[in-house]
Amino acid sequence: MEKASDSDLPDLFLRTAKRIRHAQLADLAPLGLTPGQGRALRILDRAGEPLRMSALAERLGIVPRSATTVVDTLEAAGMVTRATDPANRRATLVSLTDAGRDALTHMSDARRRAARDLFASLPPDRRETLREILAELDTAGSGVVTKPQTHSVG
Repeated sequence: MEKASDSDLPDLFLRTAKRIRHAQLADLAPLGLTPGQGRALRILDRAGEPLRMSALAERLGIVPRSATTVVDTLEAAGMVTRATDPANRRATLVSLTDAGRDALTHMSDARRRAARDLFASLPPDRRETLREILAELDTAGSGVVTKPQTHSVG
């Protein structure tokens, strides 16, 4: 087996992540969710409380109007609800519904299945080594703060 050089590591990593993502998206097709909608659901779940629409847009890295479109679609699918923020009646709070939580569970299961299927070709000790390396990289990169680009989603 040929040794990986520093120059091909990013490409190998990105291709592997892309394979997991494509398998996950194929598994999620029946839900009819886009990646952006899935991200919105995950952000709402991690918040642990209703989020203002403006905070959701900021965390998604999109303009507020685009967040409204994402929330409109998720609300129509019964995955989120909106309510007036009692602290500021001009602001709207977005909350997950039970259907939204179910979709998150399905998304998480799909991601785990996709990764399991991809990594099944590796023996258990190599999978554990890879997990340790990725955890180390994740921890090392946790101090890096980047501001997402704000863009419109059409």
